[in-house]
Amino acid sequence: MTDEPYRWLEAVAQRREYVRDQIRDATPAFAVGLPDGILVLGLGTPGTKVFEVHDRHAVAALGHPSDIERIRQAAIDAAHLEAFTRAPEDLSLRRLVGFSLSAALKGAFEDLRAAPVLAEFLFVELADTPAKDVFARLHADGGFTFSSRFSVAAAQGEAEIRAALETSLEGVVDRTEAARRCLAAWEGWVAGEAGRRVAPNPVRGVDSPSWEAAWLRRHGGPAARFEPLPVQTLGLP
Repeated sequence: MTDEPYRWLEAVAQRREYVRDQIRDATPAFAVGLPDGILVLGLGTPGTKVFEVHDRHAVAALGHPSDIERIRQAAIDAAHLEAFTRAPEDLSLRRLVGFSLSAALKGAFEDLRAAPVLAEFLFVELADTPAKDVFARLHADGGFTFSSRFSVAAAQGEAEIRAALETSLEGVVDRTEAARRCLAAWEGWVAGEAGRRVAPNPVRGVDSPSWEAAWLRRHGGPAARFEPLPVQTLGLP
């Protein structure tokens, strides 16, 4: 019995490697805060990457579609419950991620009797000013970090892509230019991987992925803030 904790640690390590292997070819997702709103981008089959969660909140994800849908629905349920029991303006991304979604993902990841979630997530919260926008990077094992200005979710090369965007997004206020900088950062990392082939999408059999985009509008009255964007308006392929 004395070796049981070590067996558990080994099993968790193998589980983490399994998740990484299953989503290693997944294409990235981006979110960029701009003066007029937040631009959310994903590369994949239409309808599988970028979603509305609540009035000021959205999520972009990569990985297995069924796992993305499961966590997306959990986020929607938790957000609406929070908004109902408190008030819509009191809904906080920090509470949503830190108290609800992170715990659910951690429990699923460490439960060796069930399959882990094969997905990575990027949540955003729109505020009255860009300085107060919140970006949350949520991992398959329940770990999370918060940031400002922008965020990236990538199966590989995330640190390098983020470092490139730190400088290239400086001073950008136009969403078309922001989209092009995100695409350039990802393509730059891919080009730097000599001899590496990047599969277009983690879903087997899908050969022609495309960009998916949404806009969280900062101003303009009581109408819905979440707006799907035709990628043609952003000059994306």
